[in-house]
Amino acid sequence: MDVEEIRAYCLAKPAATEDFPFGETILVFRVMHKIFACIDLNNVDWFCLKCAPDYAIELRDHYRGITGAWHWNKRYWNQIAITHGDVPDSLIRHLIDHSYDEVIQRFPRKLRGQLRGKP
Repeated sequence: MDVEEIRAYCLAKPAATEDFPFGETILVFRVMHKIFACIDLNNVDWFCLKCAPDYAIELRDHYRGITGAWHWNKRYWNQIAITHGDVPDSLIRHLIDHSYDEVIQRFPRKLRGQLRGKP
């Protein structure tokens, strides 16, 4: 996946928005004001996603292209190599979904259901 595909995939999530809270090159994706993904447009070789702590460690053990996210809490955030890593596109999509779900799981049940397309 390239940065445009990642951007489109993130913005296709219900209630997802983008902004630049950390300067003009750090693009952040949010759901209801909570960050679920981040990419530095000056270095689009990698991006950061939120992750369940145990799953984050498992992923880092299996993929060279997944490490603890620099400048983020490494317990909850992974850095994913896009261009030079061993992470397949299907896994990148799954990890974006997982990151989004990690954020919305803390929302009230009714709101979670709406965001997941359930009444």
